[in-house]
Amino acid sequence: MPSELLTSFLGAIQASLSVLLVISYGVIAAQFDILKGDSTKQISTLCVRMFLPALLITNVGIWGLFYVLTSMLLGYIMTRVFKLPSWVTPAISFNNTTAIPLLLIESLSSTGILDDLLASDTDTTSAALMRAKSYFLVNAIISDSLTFAIGPKLLDGEEAPDKKVDENQSKPDDGPAGGTLFPRGAENNAEEGNGHTESNQQEDENEDNEQANEQTSLLPGPVVRARLVTERYGYDAGKNQFEKFPAWMQSFLHFSYAFLHAPLIGAVTGAILGLVPPLHKAFFGDPESGGIFTAWLTDSVKQIGGLFATLQIVVVGVKLSSSMRKMKRGEDSGTVPWVPLVFVTIMRFIVWPAISISMIYLLASHTNLLDADPILWFTMMLMPTGPPAMKLTALADVSGSTEMEKMSIAKFLCIMYTISPLICFTVVGSVKACKAAVA
Repeated sequence: MPSELLTSFLGAIQASLSVLLVISYGVIAAQFDILKGDSTKQISTLCVRMFLPALLITNVGIWGLFYVLTSMLLGYIMTRVFKLPSWVTPAISFNNTTAIPLLLIESLSSTGILDDLLASDTDTTSAALMRAKSYFLVNAIISDSLTFAIGPKLLDGEEAPDKKVDENQSKPDDGPAGGTLFPRGAENNAEEGNGHTESNQQEDENEDNEQANEQTSLLPGPVVRARLVTERYGYDAGKNQFEKFPAWMQSFLHFSYAFLHAPLIGAVTGAILGLVPPLHKAFFGDPESGGIFTAWLTDSVKQIGGLFATLQIVVVGVKLSSSMRKMKRGEDSGTVPWVPLVFVTIMRFIVWPAISISMIYLLASHTNLLDADPILWFTMMLMPTGPPAMKLTALADVSGSTEMEKMSIAKFLCIMYTISPLICFTVVGSVKACKAAVA
């Protein structure tokens, strides 16, 4: 027991240090003006819209849905009852489902802990490691889908007056999360391409004569104008058809549309490519065996997918640097109230580990609902455990949070990842429970 605890503790420290070091790289980049604070919002959007879907495409449960929704309900109640900051609810609901679990499982594999959880005599550590990664990434699909569909609404619960977004403007978001099928901002943008009247043509000619800047489209002028006209036509046609639906159908479509975002599209695409044999062979097979897309297309998508977790962590470092500069100048740099900090810590490192280990042990040892794979049981026990997701910073950008709130979130995340080696107790308990279930 002491040896397993020490091994797990060292593995958790390695995973935590890796994250904290990447945060420090973000701090350094901000200190030397390599990366500006106002660029982090664009980086967050890029990560969510492009890099995360790429990660899910190349790597692709009820359990993940259960613990996220349960955490969300509990967090919402506690936030309202005890007047906690609005970011506490998503901090409890969405834990790190990619970086920390994948780094931790790699460390545990190298220390030999996974050898005790092989499914059979013919099973190998490398095969078990790949299954564990797949289980964690399937769980990440569920978590990410809920994060960007419901997360922005959770942060919008108690907005300060100065952080309200003008309702005639579109909120910068990661997709339709928290939005509507036909937002006013989209209508205003679409109107730019309406009609091709003489005045519009004159404006287009004036724009063509203006000096190009970072906002200038690289497409030819006729293509840009055709896009605007098409956008306007599609908007009008879609809005007219939508208004013909009954009220209950409109409400249902609004709700469903919130789940149609880049991470989910990436997850569905990855599932299709992975489950359809001819597509799996073409996109993931060896080039010599018919993998015509593996060496160039799949590999390129995999490369940008690997940037997601790293860049999100760097963004935290940049925000932390901004907070440190304000502290040095004696300005308000955001605070981390101790009550939310203690509450999230207890939920993430004590309450959910106890619930998950107990429930999965009972299901594995007394029912046939789970496959006879100890690695599956082990990963399910670990899924609700660990620090909040780094995507909390992206949610803050999506929801138009104030700079003070963003810096508070950055400080909070740094503290949570500093104490994340506490996950070692969950690792040891999970291993013991899996062994007992096998016996």
